Amino acid sequence: MFIDSVRISVRAGNGGRGCRSFYRDKYNRVGTPNGGDGGRGADVIIRADRNLQTLLDFRYNRHFNGKHGGHGGGKKKKGGSAAPLVMRVPCGTLIKDYQSNCLLRDLQADLEEIVVAKGGAGGRGNFRRQEATDGVAGEAKEILLDLKVIADVGVVGFPNSGKSTLISNISNARSKVAAYPFTTKFPVLGVVGSMDEAFVIADIPGIIEGASRGRGLGDKFLRHIERTKVLIHILDISGSQGRDPLDDYKKINNELKNYGGEVHKKPQVIVANKMDLEGAEVHLLRFKQALKKKIYPISALKLQGLEELIEAVRKKI
Repeated sequence: MFIDSVRISVRAGNGGRGCRSFYRDKYNRVGTPNGGDGGRGADVIIRADRNLQTLLDFRYNRHFNGKHGGHGGGKKKKGGSAAPLVMRVPCGTLIKDYQSNCLLRDLQADLEEIVVAKGGAGGRGNFRRQEATDGVAGEAKEILLDLKVIADVGVVGFPNSGKSTLISNISNARSKVAAYPFTTKFPVLGVVGSMDEAFVIADIPGIIEGASRGRGLGDKFLRHIERTKVLIHILDISGSQGRDPLDDYKKINNELKNYGGEVHKKPQVIVANKMDLEGAEVHLLRFKQALKKKIYPISALKLQGLEELIEAVRKKI
């Protein structure tokens, strides 16, 4: 299951109490203060991990509490400081303060981290000839984790235009393929090529008219193409779903523009899919005459035209 937004509660550990203790012997009846300081409470840290792709771990466990620092002891013994509580999230996770909606950190790189709640300082012992004090309480916050997948290329298009078939045949991703709309219900990442020529591609659920306003699966998934460098705009050029490819092209670009940000300004590789079906050639000719842009005709199902497409995408990146 793909979870890309979750609200959690975090509480750092309290500092340990300072000790009130006195050393006495037969020569020192009054006593010399020798109480040690308390230890520091645990910080709460959120760290990016490239091996994770979803926030599923936070779906049922949403409360995270750091351990308290140890209490001070006699003979100036200091209480132990608690180890930090580290939570792992996928690269590309936005860390926001839920109350203010303020962005605290955008964790894009592997092992990048942020302290979201600081542990309380330990209390002072009385060995300084001052009264012993309790430890300071740790910080408590409501945090919103908001994941935007990191990929070089995003694939956009209407439902059943062949996005999942394309990605399954050019990368190591295994998107579900079926002949009904919204087969893909969450982003799927795949790697195309190997070594230095490899790039990451993201399949997102199909976009429909009104998606930028939340219709269908809507803007919930449009945000996953915000970080991409290039868009593959795939069209059912055969019109097998009863739609006009040219009209589809205009509607998708309109939704990208309405969504906001810089999404609609990203370079696009326009792909005419399903060239193996009847009527595709006629639609492609009309499409080329109207658009006057470079178009890559392919059949994702028959594996036709894929090498040229991959090379074009590499050049765009």
